Amino acid sequence: MSGTSTHRLATDTDDGMLLIISGPSGVGKTTITRGVERSIPDAVFSVSATTRPRTDVDVEGVDYHFVTDEEFERMRAAGEFLETAGIYGKKYGTPKLWVEEQLRRGRLVILEIDVQGAVNVKRQIPEAYALFVLPPGEETLLERLRARKRDDEATINRRFSAAREEIAHARACGVYDVFLINEKLDESIERAVQLVRAERLRRRRR
Repeated sequence: MSGTSTHRLATDTDDGMLLIISGPSGVGKTTITRGVERSIPDAVFSVSATTRPRTDVDVEGVDYHFVTDEEFERMRAAGEFLETAGIYGKKYGTPKLWVEEQLRRGRLVILEIDVQGAVNVKRQIPEAYALFVLPPGEETLLERLRARKRDDEATINRRFSAAREEIAHARACGVYDVFLINEKLDESIERAVQLVRAERLRRRRR
């Protein structure tokens, strides 16, 4: 990563890599993302800015940076986002400067974003490593969406339809380096960690 010179810390390395993790709603991608973050010592999770209301369980700066619609649009106009997305009427954006700073410090920076976001990020940072989480099958995905007990049947069907479109888009867009089928969560986390470690080792040798 090129960019402005940053005061080096003792923990800084030249090992920086951007990891994109995507997958449809209900596939288990957030659990896999958190598993990778916990398993790799220098991994940092990129916290998105969002206009969605903060809930009782949300922690500012940990789950999201909560901003007003006006503030979000100001940030977008100023080019402060790597990518933005609109999901169910709410806006989400990945802060650009923070990501670039962490990459310069040699960290593994993890973005959990949708396919369109991944396409936009890869356009700006082509060396990003992108992983897409797939369900073992469509029926399993539908079962998992129902098992979450968060939504009514109409919403579940809407999410399921969106998930099928997202999978098709992911396969067609050409930005993903690997497709990971999440059959058993523990094994999927382990596999994701192995893939990321192997990719970083390959780049170091290069």
